[in-house]
Amino acid sequence: MSSQSPSTQVSANSNAKKLGITTLVIMNIVAVVSLRGLPSEAEYGLSSIFYYIFAAIFFLIPVSLVAAELATGWSEKGGVFRWVGEAFGPKLAFLAMFMLWVEVTVWFPTALTFGAVSLAFIGPDQTWDQALSANKFFVLAVVLAIYWLATFIAFRGVDAFAKVSKWGGIIGTIVPAIILIVLGFAYLFSGQKPQIDLSWGKLIPDFTKFDNIVLAASIFLFYAGMEMNAIHVKEVDNPNKTYPIAIMIAAVCTVSIFVMGTLAIAFVIPHADINLTQSLLVAYNDMFKWAGLSWLAPIVAIALAIGVLAGVVTWVAGPSSGLLVIAKAGYLPRWWQHTNQHGMATHILLVQASAVTILSVLFVVLPSVQSAYQILSQLTVILYLIMYMLMFAAAIKLRYSQPDRPRAYHIPGGKKAGMWIVGGAGFAGSLLAFVFSFIPPSQIKVGSPEMYVGILVGLTVFFVVIPFVIYAMKKAEWKDPQADFAPFTWEEAKTTTQPSNPPSTTAKS
Repeated sequence: MSSQSPSTQVSANSNAKKLGITTLVIMNIVAVVSLRGLPSEAEYGLSSIFYYIFAAIFFLIPVSLVAAELATGWSEKGGVFRWVGEAFGPKLAFLAMFMLWVEVTVWFPTALTFGAVSLAFIGPDQTWDQALSANKFFVLAVVLAIYWLATFIAFRGVDAFAKVSKWGGIIGTIVPAIILIVLGFAYLFSGQKPQIDLSWGKLIPDFTKFDNIVLAASIFLFYAGMEMNAIHVKEVDNPNKTYPIAIMIAAVCTVSIFVMGTLAIAFVIPHADINLTQSLLVAYNDMFKWAGLSWLAPIVAIALAIGVLAGVVTWVAGPSSGLLVIAKAGYLPRWWQHTNQHGMATHILLVQASAVTILSVLFVVLPSVQSAYQILSQLTVILYLIMYMLMFAAAIKLRYSQPDRPRAYHIPGGKKAGMWIVGGAGFAGSLLAFVFSFIPPSQIKVGSPEMYVGILVGLTVFFVVIPFVIYAMKKAEWKDPQADFAPFTWEEAKTTTQPSNPPSTTAKS
């Protein structure tokens, strides 16, 4: 999951220049690509290629195409809340929106852990750097300090962090990715012995080792976020043809970047030495040392930290703003709807910051930084996949309940078959990854496996129950009279069938 600049989430006006294939491709690549999780897949060596392609077919492409149809068919304010609500009603819609907000909250400690490790590697002594990056209290201090700073920046509004997000993405993701891939493959082609077996037989994973698949499930989160750009499908000439072509090209480019970046790490770092939080920085250090460019190592470490911090600053406000819209529509008490002079949801942001603080303490409780990193990463995947499964199910249901609803983009394949194939593949892939995410990984010491699974199950149940409890307590006075949230299509239909309500009072929003 990469950072989204505010500009990628706002549709241009109707008079704007139409988007071309190249622009769409770039937008989607930037929205998805992040280097933070590459070491987890370097564990698999050459077989990581299989997992990347599998996740692209059963997740990346279905998310992109399904979100495009939903965004053009139901473009009113609300996003995934709107889409799921149209299909299954407001209760499950609130669950989907809450999962989106919570998974981002859980994601922050893992993302900032990578930022803390990057900062640790700006020193001149790699041995000392690695020891500092493994220090739980150092990581916890950096995570909390930067997150609370990002929260207070978000209080200042979009303008306060828009430029940081834009340039942070370029400096901290795109440039380091190019350097990683170029040096990694230069290392291989120069005749150096790679640390992985490059025989063709290694492309197919060893499915007899069932518990190894759990790390592969995290690849699904790598591809998360493509739905954020689906709204732009309305700004494309001939979307039924142009949009899927752009998605295919973006998917190929995204998979290529992830595959080559993962292999670059696997070429240099021995399998037994791969560390989820450190290996990317160690790979850069080893590559720079081999190339005689050791002076670049701390510069890249700083750049990676900038990229992570810029992404976090951007995401602090995004989902919280979405939850604010739902709150004002009457789904959260008035306390949650409080905004400051910049229009930012201050109370929601403070609750989010408090949750991040509590989750970050896991870094101290669990046996190592790496085990805490893994458990929070898996919880992020689990919560996000709940939202995605609801989205895929909603898309299929809406082909039955609202078949004649105009859609600027329509997944090809007839009235139902195409959606069942694409949406069904996405739902099946998400469900498979969801189940695998609860299996303790054999590669990482997570303390007691029972404790690992218990924490994941307990936190998942806890976060799923919360929105149902809130919905059960819902009161009419929670709704803000000034809220501009349009009613669901089925709500409008019910209103128009009431004889006591004249047509003039049921105009669409």
